[in-house]
Amino acid sequence: MLGNLSSQQILEIWRDSLVEGVRRDGPDLTARQLALMLTVYLKPLPHTVRRLSAELNIGKPAVTRALDALTKFSFLRRIPDPDDKRSVQVQRTVKGSIYLVEYADRVVESIREMDQG
Repeated sequence: MLGNLSSQQILEIWRDSLVEGVRRDGPDLTARQLALMLTVYLKPLPHTVRRLSAELNIGKPAVTRALDALTKFSFLRRIPDPDDKRSVQVQRTVKGSIYLVEYADRVVESIREMDQG
């Protein structure tokens, strides 16, 4: 299915998914926040600011700012790192999981609509 799509079609799917998300009553995540959130949800645990900074190749202050917003939305949470008291681990939340499942559902729906059209 996806292998046969052009770059233009993939961008249309991405746009349709984003537009549908913007229309909904909920947080409007930046690309950095979404990339950080997807990294936490899709990559193996544990996650720390240092590891996320290295994974995304962005500075620790940028990770911290994105985490602040995602924590405010209750999409992620910080807990003390049991191995390093100076550090915190970043954990997933149920609310964040639901947000990403709904986002994935929007992407799938956009793909279906493109297949039908």
